[in-house]
Amino acid sequence: MHLPVLQKEVLQYLDPKENENFIDCTAGNGGHTSAILEKNGPKGKVLGIDADPEMIKNLISRISNAEQRRRLIPTCGSFADLKEITEKENFKKISGILLDLGMSSWHLEESGRGFTFKGTEPLDMRYNSQNPLTATKILNFWSEPEIEKILREYGEERFARNIAREVIKTRSSSPIENTQQLVRIIQQAVPINYQKGKYHFATRTFQALRITVNNELENLKKVLPQAVDILMKGGTLTVISFHSLEDRIVKTFFRENPNLKIITKKPISPNQQEINNNPRSRSGKLRAAEKL
Repeated sequence: MHLPVLQKEVLQYLDPKENENFIDCTAGNGGHTSAILEKNGPKGKVLGIDADPEMIKNLISRISNAEQRRRLIPTCGSFADLKEITEKENFKKISGILLDLGMSSWHLEESGRGFTFKGTEPLDMRYNSQNPLTATKILNFWSEPEIEKILREYGEERFARNIAREVIKTRSSSPIENTQQLVRIIQQAVPINYQKGKYHFATRTFQALRITVNNELENLKKVLPQAVDILMKGGTLTVISFHSLEDRIVKTFFRENPNLKIITKKPISPNQQEINNNPRSRSGKLRAAEKL
C-alpha cells in the first residue's frame, strides 16, 4: 500500500483552502494529491506531474472520487520543465507547490526496473523509458574514473574506487546485467565489517546510479527557481528530500533566494509512529518557504 510521507505536515504547510490551485510535481501514486483535492474544492485544481507514464496511470486510478478527478490535471513530464508544463496547461494562480523527492513503493516493489537490490531485476533504473541512459549502460560502458566519480559524489560511497575497479574487472569477462550481479560485485569490493552496517552495503551504489540515470540533482536545481517564479505571492513551496545531497540543494536555495521566507527553521522529520508504519519514511526531511 502506498503511504505518502509526512502527509499531515505537507497539508499543514501548504494549507490548502477552497478553490485554490496547487501543483504536485511528483504526483506518483497520488497520496498527497488526493489529500489536497479533499481540501481545495469545489473549484480548486491540482496539476499532478510525474515523469513515469505508469505513475500517471496509477494516479488517475487512485483518484476514485469523480468530483475530485474532474479537478485533477494529470501530466506526464519532467518537473524540470515546470514552467513549460504550466503554460501548456494554462495553469495559473498557484497557491502551493510540492516536491516529494522520494521513490514510490511501486518503483521498488512492482516496476521490475532494478531500483531495489532485494530481487533479481535488470539494471534499468529509469523513471521514463524514453531516457536513453540506463544503469546497465553506465556499468558496462563508462570508464573507471567516471563510475568512481558518480559513486563518490552521488552515493557518498567510501569505497567508490574499489567498487569501480571491481565493476571494470567483472565486465571484462561478462556484461553486468542484473541487480544481483551488481550486489555481488559490491560485496567483493567492500570490507566485511562494511557489509554488516546499519544499511545494506549496496544502498549507496544503487542511489548513485539512480540519481545519474534520471539526472535527479540537476533537475532539482532547475525546478526550484521555476517554482518560485510561478507561485503567487504568499504561496508556499514545500520540498521533501531523502538524502543529504538533495537536502543541501534545497536548504541553500531557500537561504539564498531573496523572494522566499523560510517557514521551517529546521527540517521536519517523520515522528516515530510514522516511521513504524512506513520505515521508508525514516530519512524524509521537509522544508517549506513562502513567496514574498
